[in-house]
Amino acid sequence: MDGYCERLGPGLWAEPLNAVSNAAFLVACAVLLVRTRHRTLPIILGVVGLCSPSFHTFANGFTAALDSLSILVFVLVAVVLLARYGLGAGPGRAWLAAPAFLVFAVAVDVLLGLAGRQYTLGGYLPALLGLGGFAVALRSRPLGVAAVVFAVSLTLRTLDEPLCDQVPAGLHWAWHCLNAVVLYLVAVSVNKLRWAFGSPAPDRQLPT
Repeated sequence: MDGYCERLGPGLWAEPLNAVSNAAFLVACAVLLVRTRHRTLPIILGVVGLCSPSFHTFANGFTAALDSLSILVFVLVAVVLLARYGLGAGPGRAWLAAPAFLVFAVAVDVLLGLAGRQYTLGGYLPALLGLGGFAVALRSRPLGVAAVVFAVSLTLRTLDEPLCDQVPAGLHWAWHCLNAVVLYLVAVSVNKLRWAFGSPAPDRQLPT
């Protein structure tokens, strides 16, 4: 599966930078597990850090599905938790945020498809818009920073193929590194919101 500039053949290490850069997700996961009692998003972040390199080494349909599914699960769980602890939705209503986001994502992708831009952005524009929306609605500085970093990350991902001749190693590895920062900041934000919502004691200070 030749979807990225760095991969030039079918070998196990055809994408060394794309594979190794996923360690950023595992580092972010480890820091969160040490510094917070709320483990849901950190654990899913660790799963992303395992599924993504599986795709960039054993590049096939199954590992591609694992990669995409792990990211989707993180996004949907984060949306539910932000709706619950950020917007104050009840437990039942908070879970409705997941299908609502999926409907929103499909609508955005359809519009992008009609404009001929769907595959250029890789289907990640809805996540960027949702992240920015939560940052504004909750007046959250970490989420705002995460949205800016994600915008840069998505830009680099989009330029991976067009700049392949100029940057033979590609830019997808930078997408991994920056997205580890994005997911870390989202998890930090959710942790702070849960504590403010009613946790009995604060966790150790999380670097933001």
